[in-house]
Amino acid sequence: MRMMLRSLASLCVLAAAALAVPAQEKRILHQADLSGRAHDDAHGFQYDHDAFLGKEEAKTFDQLTPEESKDKLAKIVDRIDTDKDGYISHAELHGWIKHRQSRYIAENVNKHWKEYDNNQDGKISWEEYKNATYGYYLDEEFDDIDDKATYKSMLTRDERRFKTADRDGDGIATREEFTAFLHPEVYDYMRDVVVQETMDDIDKNGDGKVDIAEYIGDMYTSEDGDGEPDWVHTEKKHFSEFRDANKDGYLDAGEVGHWVLPGEVDHADNEAKHLIHETDTDKDGRLTFSEMFNKMADIMTSTITDYGRMKVDEHDEL
Repeated sequence: MRMMLRSLASLCVLAAAALAVPAQEKRILHQADLSGRAHDDAHGFQYDHDAFLGKEEAKTFDQLTPEESKDKLAKIVDRIDTDKDGYISHAELHGWIKHRQSRYIAENVNKHWKEYDNNQDGKISWEEYKNATYGYYLDEEFDDIDDKATYKSMLTRDERRFKTADRDGDGIATREEFTAFLHPEVYDYMRDVVVQETMDDIDKNGDGKVDIAEYIGDMYTSEDGDGEPDWVHTEKKHFSEFRDANKDGYLDAGEVGHWVLPGEVDHADNEAKHLIHETDTDKDGRLTFSEMFNKMADIMTSTITDYGRMKVDEHDEL
């Protein structure tokens, strides 16, 4: 059903890498996500590759010859170097990564806008969204679906999120409101609904709080006879020492919010600092094209998750 799973998928930031990713990364919403990969340089530089290029552009790079990659990277570096001094500063790199985040959101919203604005009036009503997403199954009251309860729950969740994004309560989303619906992690006023959706997913017994078994169970399911990986032990420690702020053995909604929405952290800034640290071979605090290309050559063979159309073309201005 074209977009049935869209709203749930937008919150599973690193689900595709669930078995390999450090557990604490799985649900943390870093505003516009930089990558569908774990940020783990010990096992490769896929995260940096995605963050710098944009996820779809990174995938394109992986299919180019070394010479084609070099030519394309040169064009991108020229755009990042806004003062044209031949070097990439931290500020320029930070601005570029933020640009890639914003570009992803804008293109994602544009793509879905065309699917849902059926009467082309420049707005999307809840009825338009609901009918386009669930359509025939609404008429049949989900009787044709094996997991009827799950899809009813998804409809309820979508409606709650849509109404929260619809700030004036008129049942119709402007482009800004629809952006908040698709990307609630970017908007402060959507914080409560993001936390509620996370609680709905993890709080399996419905007691309004998350115990350590539910917390770990959201990230890891052990196989019979298999020992727990080291990161599970680490995450249990994080639960007790950091997540559970009041030390009552549970995470309440406030504690879950601090976990999944660390809004005070500028991840684009951190990634820019990290890229410079890893790539700046002469340690002068700035990057040359040669330094950047040498770094890209190390990670060009990675397989990148296709997480939204983020094409960099000749007319894409920073």
